[in-house]
Amino acid sequence: MDYRHGLQNAPFEKLDHCKNKAPSDRWMNASGVPESRRSQHLTSGPWSLTSVWKIKILSFFFALMVTVLIMASYILARDQKGLFLTPSPYHLSVTSHSASLPLNLSSMGDYSALRDLVRRIVAKVDFLGRRVPDLGEVREKEPSIFSAIPRKFLPYLKNPCWYERFFGNITANPYRKNLYTLYSKRFQAIYNHLHRAFPAHLHQRAGRQYRLRCLPFFYIIGQPKCGTTDLYDRLRLHPEVHFTTMKEPHWWTRKRFEVEPPFLVQDFIHALQPDAKIIVMLRDPVESRLYSDYLYFGMTNKTVEDFHERVSESLHIFDGCLAERSIRSCVYNTTLYNLMPVRLQVGLYVLYLCDWLSVFSRDQILILRLEDHAANRKITMRRVFEFLQLGPLTLQKEADITKSPASNTRRPANRNLGPMLPITREILQRFYKPFSQRLAQVLKDPNFLWM
Repeated sequence: MDYRHGLQNAPFEKLDHCKNKAPSDRWMNASGVPESRRSQHLTSGPWSLTSVWKIKILSFFFALMVTVLIMASYILARDQKGLFLTPSPYHLSVTSHSASLPLNLSSMGDYSALRDLVRRIVAKVDFLGRRVPDLGEVREKEPSIFSAIPRKFLPYLKNPCWYERFFGNITANPYRKNLYTLYSKRFQAIYNHLHRAFPAHLHQRAGRQYRLRCLPFFYIIGQPKCGTTDLYDRLRLHPEVHFTTMKEPHWWTRKRFEVEPPFLVQDFIHALQPDAKIIVMLRDPVESRLYSDYLYFGMTNKTVEDFHERVSESLHIFDGCLAERSIRSCVYNTTLYNLMPVRLQVGLYVLYLCDWLSVFSRDQILILRLEDHAANRKITMRRVFEFLQLGPLTLQKEADITKSPASNTRRPANRNLGPMLPITREILQRFYKPFSQRLAQVLKDPNFLWM
């Protein structure tokens, strides 16, 4: 047999002959070719199918290994959470600007470049109002919400509540599909307790079982690191206030609906609860909120220089977005929100607040400053209790609420970092100034200038 021919060229009888022939003393490979002649077969004639498949398999694994290495190097080189292998729509503009930034933070060139960048951003800012969707559009957008919640509530309760007929098995766990049970052992224990107490809370009427369902009486909508956790912890000490199991259940959330308005969370809340009360807590966006946000969340190797670089990169990203989109589109854009090294847009309070004021009246929204709350908690909490029309407290109970230690404060290790660089502070003050000025005008209160 001429082993220089590949298997594809060999006659069938020769293939049968090779398969049926008794093997020699030397080991033979799967194709019936003696191993001693294998090198001759590979070099002097066409390759066999087995050899071709081996080459293909080796090539596949080599390509896979190269791809994995490229992905790993890309991921390690990036410092952006949640954006692996996802090109940013603003990447080109960010790269071109960042490459020109001097590394010397104290240089006048760095200050001048950032000042020009902020001037360019501020020139693009407008405070145009949005088109508020009518009730029919809101209902059509999320019909499942309005089919589950009635239009009329029980008249004798402060909260919007109603009875919902219960058709399930009374012994079954109604919370078995609640994903918060996977969050921690603490929540598992809470929902296990709710499960055990569930049958006792069912109401019997005419042989049927009903479950009491309620929406919140008020909402706390302050921004991150603005004191909302402390306000929450003090409010829950009032005997007339009962909170949900989760501090932030995220049932109403901007991620539930459009990234770009026309539909916002407040449109749906107002459609269901036109008389709802809203509490807002704000703080200085420069000195307190943004820097505290940077120090609080889990980043390693925090330095004032690193904070400056993150602010600089975020400004370039925001400028790149404004080159293509409106200010409100950039503020509500989830991709941009995840891309920012520091969350500059969270401190643009007036944009969010005006959207809430587009559907709720001013007397339905209580707006507080964290600086005032920290200076005199008793006055702040009395304003909150009066706004919510809560009953009077004993002096001892009021002392328990107002004198307890502040919640969610800065960690000792982060306090040692010291203040931000002067150049960073000045750039941020220039960036936030027009937004704070507009906020003070809307609220008719110069204290929101934070000067």
